[in-house]
Formats: sequence, C-alpha cells, structure tokens
Amino acid sequence: MTKGILGRKIGMTQVFAENGDLIPVTVVEAAGNVVLQKKSSETDGYEAIQIGFEDKREKLSNKPEKGHVAKANTTPKRFVREFRDVNLAEYEVGQEVKVEIFAEGETVDVTGISKGKGFQGAIKRHGQSRGPMAHGSRYHRRPGSMGPVAPNRVFKGKLLPGRMGGEQITVQNLEIVKVDAERNLLLIKGNVPGPRKALLKIKSAVKAK
Repeated sequence: MTKGILGRKIGMTQVFAENGDLIPVTVVEAAGNVVLQKKSSETDGYEAIQIGFEDKREKLSNKPEKGHVAKANTTPKRFVREFRDVNLAEYEVGQEVKVEIFAEGETVDVTGISKGKGFQGAIKRHGQSRGPMAHGSRYHRRPGSMGPVAPNRVFKGKLLPGRMGGEQITVQNLEIVKVDAERNLLLIKGNVPGPRKALLKIKSAVKAK
C-alpha cells in the first residue's frame, strides 16, 4: 500500500554514512500534515485520502475552503494533495500524518514543480546538437529543419525554442537517508525538483527496486 506526506524543500546538505561515504541529501520539512478527507468507492468512485500541509491565514481562504477544513477540525491549508492506493482503515479525518510513517532505507517518489528557466533555445531546452562553430558555418545554435516543403506548416511536436521549466516533475526511486522525528525532517538522497522552499509530494516508490 502507498504511504505519502507533503513537505517543503529546505535545501541541500551532505551527511556521512556509517561506512564513511559522503552522501548528498535534500532536507525536506514535513510538519503539520493533516488528513482533510477520506474518499471511498461508494461516495467518490475511487479510494484516496486528502492531506493538507502548512497553515495559511483565514483571510486568504474562501468559505468552501473554511467549511472543508472545519470537518477535520483544523485550519485552512496552503498545499492540498491526494494519495491513492492507501489503506483507508489506517487514517481518520483530522489525524496528523508524521514523518515516522517512513523509515531509513525506504525508496520514495518525489513530485514538485521544476525551476523556471524562462525562454530557452533548442539546445538547452531539448538537448539538441549545435552546428560547427567555424566562421563560415553560419549555423550555430538554431533549431534545425522545419520539415518537408509540401505541407506548408510546421508539424505538431517539433522541438523548438520556448519557455522551459516550471513543470510538474516526479523523480523516482530516491532513498530516504534519515528520518528526524523531533524536527519533522526527511533527508532524501540526491536532488528533488524545484527551488528552495518548493512544495513537494512524497510517496512510496511505484517502481521500487
């Protein structure tokens, strides 16, 4: 069954393993996760739990939002996400979900919004190759042929320059190096999507090795 929690990326650091290896880790704070709703096949057509993370001011939330969180006897939340394929019997509305649900050595999938990089060319955006950089080349970092002459248009899906980043990305099979229950922190091996302070969804790995 799936386990999941929401958190905020604090930044990166490094820790030493017992065998002396230096491991780069991302620190994720996951305090104040509350179960806002349980969805069942009878009422919603599928089974899931809805979790809210990080309080926000009442002034920033509307009436339906306030009514929704009132059922869980909690305050309006900034970040709300659902987790499917969970054991509904283990959760109650209003229950707090803590980092202890994960253990060291477990593998997780982390979902977040990647860093926005603005308008970029085809080489940076799609990893295309450049032309020769000699003076007579006159073809350096352009996007390449637009296709045949006949259709008089550019085919859909052609890899061209444009806005890069700012998309939802999931990095799979990341290892949890340490669980700090006192400070509600997860130390995850390697990097995760997004800048510092990015909001993240962490759940059990779908393709765990």
